[in-house]
Amino acid sequence: MPHIFNSVLKRAMTCGAVVALLAGSVARAEDAQPSGRDIVREARRLTQPGSLEELKAIDIGGIKQWISVRGRDPRNPILLFIHGGPGVPEMPASWIYQRDWEDYFTVVQWDQRGSGKTGLSNDPKVVTPTISLDRMVADGEEVTQYLRKTYGKRKIFVLGHSWGSIIGLRIAKAHPEWLHAYIGMGQFIDTAENEKISYDFALKQAHRDNNAQAVKELEALAPYPGPLTPTSIMKLGAQRRWVIHYGGLSLGRSDSTAEQNLAQLSPDYTDADLNGPGSLPAQIRLVPDLLDLDFRPITRMDCPVFLMAGRYDYETPAAPAVAWLDRLSAPQKRMIWFEHASHEMQQDQPGTVFLHLVQDIRPIAVRAGDAAPDDAPGVGG
Repeated sequence: MPHIFNSVLKRAMTCGAVVALLAGSVARAEDAQPSGRDIVREARRLTQPGSLEELKAIDIGGIKQWISVRGRDPRNPILLFIHGGPGVPEMPASWIYQRDWEDYFTVVQWDQRGSGKTGLSNDPKVVTPTISLDRMVADGEEVTQYLRKTYGKRKIFVLGHSWGSIIGLRIAKAHPEWLHAYIGMGQFIDTAENEKISYDFALKQAHRDNNAQAVKELEALAPYPGPLTPTSIMKLGAQRRWVIHYGGLSLGRSDSTAEQNLAQLSPDYTDADLNGPGSLPAQIRLVPDLLDLDFRPITRMDCPVFLMAGRYDYETPAAPAVAWLDRLSAPQKRMIWFEHASHEMQQDQPGTVFLHLVQDIRPIAVRAGDAAPDDAPGVGG
């Protein structure tokens, strides 16, 4: 009997050792599993020799400002994306749609003064008092000049989205010789009219929805937008809550959770970047300039102008931009509609945005000799 007991004990010990070994292996395997960010980073890594894949802080306006520069072929034209907000960087969520752009453009995402990685890299006590529309435009001009010089480009494309369309249009007006074309996505033209249309939309939807709370909150803002006061930003925020709720930001969505979740997987951002100072300091400084904005007196642009508009955009309703473009004199101009999109058309209809960028806008650079041939490795089919 003792030998039988010893044999059973040995087998049990052996099994226990195997189980422990397997458990240790599983634990180590689990420990070695890549994070969601690591998976996204590796999946979008540009493997073609000579690709541009840079994430760096550069000296702009006396502070460190972060840019991401990505493209499969440096012969392609540069596309500078100027984000909205104010204070809401595009970089952390751009990975979901930008990959295809990088076959045909060198795409630059820029975190503006007081925003995102730039906001975390500088002392807010020093930087926040410097935030103004003129300073942001000057920063944008410096970024454009840096890109032209560093990457050997005579001209680039500038794409301004929402708040960024204010910066972008001013750059295009002042320096058309720097640009192949200007692209306004959710273009601000007459902010007072924009806000009135947005407000009327939200109130109409609230009545239709029998949403007593929304009706009460919106009617309390009247007259909207009204004169500029220290509480203007609070009124704007209250109005935007219901515009977003009724799909005016992203079609079929009542909030921005989806985009915020995409940012959690950003290969360019850390947890610290995502939990930075946020957009409020920039908005407090810039909203008065935004609400007082009127580009209607501009009747001529000396570079091509493309405006992109979501049919259901009620963050920056397109009617003022359509009327402005109709009156505008420019070497080339076009209104591009997205029939199944709101304000975030790059998220709502990413394939259609990509198609227009490649088929309608990139050819301007091709004709200027600023593009890799479509049959270059990693470019085209």
